[in-house]
Amino acid sequence: MIDLTSVQSAGSETPNRPAAGRVREDQVASSRPRRRPKRAAGVRSIGPFFVAPYVLFTLAFGVIPGLYAIYLAVTDAQGGFAPTANFTTVMGDFRFFAAARHVALFVGIWVVSLLVLVVFFAIVVHAIRVRWLSASARLFFYIPGALAGASSVMLWLFVLDPVASPVGPLLRALGFDSFPSVIQPTHLPVIFAIIAFWTGAGGWIVVMYGALNNIPDELMEAARIDGANPVQIALHIQLPLLRKWIAYMAVLSLAAGTQLFVEPSLLSQASNGVVPNDYSLNQLAYQYAFDLNDFNGSAAISVLLLLVALVLSAVFVAKGGLFETEDV
Repeated sequence: MIDLTSVQSAGSETPNRPAAGRVREDQVASSRPRRRPKRAAGVRSIGPFFVAPYVLFTLAFGVIPGLYAIYLAVTDAQGGFAPTANFTTVMGDFRFFAAARHVALFVGIWVVSLLVLVVFFAIVVHAIRVRWLSASARLFFYIPGALAGASSVMLWLFVLDPVASPVGPLLRALGFDSFPSVIQPTHLPVIFAIIAFWTGAGGWIVVMYGALNNIPDELMEAARIDGANPVQIALHIQLPLLRKWIAYMAVLSLAAGTQLFVEPSLLSQASNGVVPNDYSLNQLAYQYAFDLNDFNGSAAISVLLLLVALVLSAVFVAKGGLFETEDV
């Protein structure tokens, strides 16, 4: 008598053990070299299409004007080669070092406040676990950045007037009873730093918040398990990982700060001369170009500003490791 059960079990394949032919097919398929999928021709050519406008605008409004400024700075009015004459002239002007000191004070206060307060506010906003509250805080910080520079200064003309300002009682409590008393030249570096921070800090807070989101959650959770408090996490994990972004912010803020022009120009017009029209180096360059008709001297001031900005930016790039790559 034939055992049907044994026949069925002998003729059937065990689920966990595929047939010999199937094993050989799988082994052959896995041993074949895998070919990378071919990219479409359009994918390779689309990159330069997007980059081209930026390159063209950089050449037209950055590189070529910069080279022309260098050419004017090392030549005289007749086009003759004069490598040091224009620099000697502008640096011998009694207004040059005063304007340089004003710009240096403003940039120092502004960049330090950005490095400290922007990172602090970004970490605080990132620590807020309630989504709608965190989004509202980011929007609150970003709104002032929607104003253009001139519009922002016009708004601050009212804020700095103790008579019309919504913070007039505070200004009067500090001893300022009129608009000219507030905008004395000795107060201007701090005032300009406050205006610049109010206008530009919000955008950088949003950028730093995005950088904080790139920190792996596993790393943060491991630090909490090891007993690290929020301050220790910020100092030993978040700040080191934000180093490149902080350097990037410092470089761009330094470049923008050395171009101080709009704020003192508008305050000079609004104050009837309390703020001088040659307060900053850019204003002094404007005076050389359009009052003295000395475009070579104006270009020399611009080149000096460029050199100082490049040197300081190189320091920030080196210290911040902005172009360092991580080994994978």
